[in-house]
Amino acid sequence: MSTESATSNKGGSHIRLTSHPGQGAGGAPVIRWGAADPKERGPVIGTTTNRSQRNVIGTHSGSYGVYRALAVAAGNLTKGHRADLTNTSPTERIGPHPQWGDADKIVSIDPWGASVAEVFAEELAAGVDIRPTLAVTQAHIHLPEIRQALAFQRLQVDGQILLEDSSAAVTKIAVEPVWWLPGVAKRFGVSEAVLRKTLFEETGGMYPELVTRGDLEVFLPPIGGQTLYVFGKVQDLANPEVTLTARVHDECNGSDVFGSDICTCRPYLTHAIEECIRGAQAGGVGLIAYSRKEGRALGEVTKFLVYNARKRQVGGDSADKYFLRTECVAGVQDMRFQELMPDVLHWLGIRKIHRLVSMSNDKYDAITGSGIEVGERIKIPDELVPADARVEIEAKIAAGYFTDGSVPDAARLAATKGRDLVE
Repeated sequence: MSTESATSNKGGSHIRLTSHPGQGAGGAPVIRWGAADPKERGPVIGTTTNRSQRNVIGTHSGSYGVYRALAVAAGNLTKGHRADLTNTSPTERIGPHPQWGDADKIVSIDPWGASVAEVFAEELAAGVDIRPTLAVTQAHIHLPEIRQALAFQRLQVDGQILLEDSSAAVTKIAVEPVWWLPGVAKRFGVSEAVLRKTLFEETGGMYPELVTRGDLEVFLPPIGGQTLYVFGKVQDLANPEVTLTARVHDECNGSDVFGSDICTCRPYLTHAIEECIRGAQAGGVGLIAYSRKEGRALGEVTKFLVYNARKRQVGGDSADKYFLRTECVAGVQDMRFQELMPDVLHWLGIRKIHRLVSMSNDKYDAITGSGIEVGERIKIPDELVPADARVEIEAKIAAGYFTDGSVPDAARLAATKGRDLVE
């Protein structure tokens, strides 16, 4: 059962159950998802010692909520600490956009999550513990690939987007997931009851409210969020007349951070950043949307097991067995499921991506299927593909990824799509 301790950091003997109607958030503000006015929509309240205020399932900070619990248990954090939001407001104003009031466009983030201190000032002053789920700041990013692009004169310093020290100026936005369960269920074509039951069972019963509290429609899942990097004016993202260069990139720690050469993730990411800088310098705007979905959302342990299986199979690593090896280990080829990905694009007010730096058919279909127009698609240049990643890129092209070059034969296509699972 879900519980809340009523005493000190070290834990007390009195525990209040919050898993059933009448025992939890009876007097909490109602969330009317999709309402265009934040007051009508209501605040998302997920971390508070006052259980009568809670109106969601789960807690803020995604998987980091577990670390917060450890800090409280160890006595390093006072239970019920409330954040002082002084001077934390966004450095750039974003929205509101028409998409914020469309419950079909945004189901997995809180459109008002960056401006709670402003739009819910009265509630905060009255003692309601409302916390931001988005944060907007300014930053500079330094990448050796950008220094190389300068050295080879593919990019030029302009003093605004690209500075003398070879750093790029960006607006940086952190996004925590906030799931409106009826909308998420609709997006995946399942009933809300099935979604709730499956989430409950597959998380080991961590959130009983999923199946006992049908009155709570919003869930703060214990997963990673997203980080957005904007090159140029944030407001231009919502203007379809301004050329937008964008990449939606799923996390790959081994490549993105440490430069592992078995995949194309870092080369494609840094190529997209170069394209975003070039586009912003030409009067457009650039966007990198970075999602925490390590190893196709299968996790890093599974990913490394797959690496071993690919390298050790009879005949060695090969494109025709690329997806098969993943499916043999994980039971599925990919769990990123891009259905929720366009939400953050709608939050930014995006209606058209003029240059999409991606070969993924799943991402392209999700973006266009959500009503956002896509113009040109940009593949990774062949010279940026590491030798050890040739298998990956060939398998993906065979499976339907965008390319302006040749496509492998039909037999390989069948294998890479997993239709031939018998070796």
